Amino acid sequence: MATAIIIGSGLGGIATALRLRHKGYQVTIFEQNDYAGGKLHYIEKDGYRFDLGPSLFTLPHLVDQLHDLFPDHCNSFSYIKKSVGCHYFWEDGTSFKAYSDQADFVSHASDTFAESKAVINNYLNKSKSRYNLTKSLFLEKSLHKWSTYFSINTIKAIINAPFLGLFNTLHKENEVFENPKLTQLFNRYATYNGSSPYQTPGIMSMIPHLEMGIGTYYPQNGMHRISQSLYELAVKVGIEFRFRESVTKINYKDNKATGIKTPISNYKADIIVSNMDIYPTYKKLLTDYPAPQKTLNQERSSSALIFYWGINRNFPNLDLHNILFSENYPEEFDHIFNKKSLFNDPTVYINITSKETKTDAPAGCENWFVMINAPGDYGQEWEAMIVEARKNIIAKINNCLHTDISNYISTEHVLDPRGIEKNTSSYRGALYGAASNDKFAAFLRHPNFNKGLKNLYHVGGSVHPGGGIPLCLLSAQITADLIPDVS
Repeated sequence: MATAIIIGSGLGGIATALRLRHKGYQVTIFEQNDYAGGKLHYIEKDGYRFDLGPSLFTLPHLVDQLHDLFPDHCNSFSYIKKSVGCHYFWEDGTSFKAYSDQADFVSHASDTFAESKAVINNYLNKSKSRYNLTKSLFLEKSLHKWSTYFSINTIKAIINAPFLGLFNTLHKENEVFENPKLTQLFNRYATYNGSSPYQTPGIMSMIPHLEMGIGTYYPQNGMHRISQSLYELAVKVGIEFRFRESVTKINYKDNKATGIKTPISNYKADIIVSNMDIYPTYKKLLTDYPAPQKTLNQERSSSALIFYWGINRNFPNLDLHNILFSENYPEEFDHIFNKKSLFNDPTVYINITSKETKTDAPAGCENWFVMINAPGDYGQEWEAMIVEARKNIIAKINNCLHTDISNYISTEHVLDPRGIEKNTSSYRGALYGAASNDKFAAFLRHPNFNKGLKNLYHVGGSVHPGGGIPLCLLSAQITADLIPDVS
């Protein structure tokens, strides 16, 4: 039987393994940690359960597709659609519920921000149009194969290029709104790929359609259930997991990948797929092979500083997803990407899964995932920065919610860019690989195949099409489609 080795059991790795197993390969996944899922992990502390990684779930059909590959096995994965995508707060007392239904969103946004319904509707319709025009090119196929460009959908996208916002920044696209708060609300979608709205191209205005047009969802029993349901399926269909066995080298001969090396042994395989961040893949596993320096030297995406707080009271005015905005958004992004530091007035994201899964917190309590966008690890004085950031986050929460949150924090766990890099091998702790602060960024990402080594492929958030749950799953689809079926 044809064999495949996957390096890393992150979401992209497991998804690729399932697709290759469906093609007839015998698949083995090597993982440095003692668990599967990569960033989609969790902890339990003092009666609280916290999802450690991604907290937003869109395009759930991409997970369903993987379960549907094996209809004889029970699908233990389910989810609900949220009627409110996010709840937004500003220090002047303004708050806004972003309804998933477009008509409700437009009506509420018009009332809250004194903005024209026609302008808001037009923006959302344009977001949908841009998504539909470009998804087949940028999200569903390899940008590095000529065959991708010889299709009707690609030709349509090229013809419409002047209208896609490629030559504008996202912020410039969003200045169509008169109210700066609404501009800020749509600017935040740059963070979905770890970029700055003042640098990333306007085509990123298609991202709101994922959340508002297609919908925001919540997996029953939390985000960790996404990776675990796929891990359980993988085990059922015969995929082998070798935990606590780090890959130290990708073996090759005559420009053809032949297997891997670990501290235990050498393993041969017909196909090798690296789900490891592309930077350490070359720097640690292919040390004697010429690396694509232009690709590896790209600006890294933002990282995150996350406080996991057990809160010993309920906040009825909060939802699953909540944003407390900075009063100076441009300065915040300047600190993250240019100064490689944390701004003293950060935008704070609060995710509370106990709003949906009551057992994630003790009765009368809530589990708060409190995150601010952060630069990657460039050797900053993180301990001092964390202490200062904690004070600033508490001040922001207190100002927006009119409380003293420090009185209600009963337990705490902290994750910073250093820990993210250590746990997931993400270079500098970047959440999305390379940033998208350039209109050519999508084309500069590493392809899903290796141009120099035959039989070596790449998957995950650091390669095409990018980071985040949906893009990692699409990356697995693209990668698997490039790998031949078992003959």
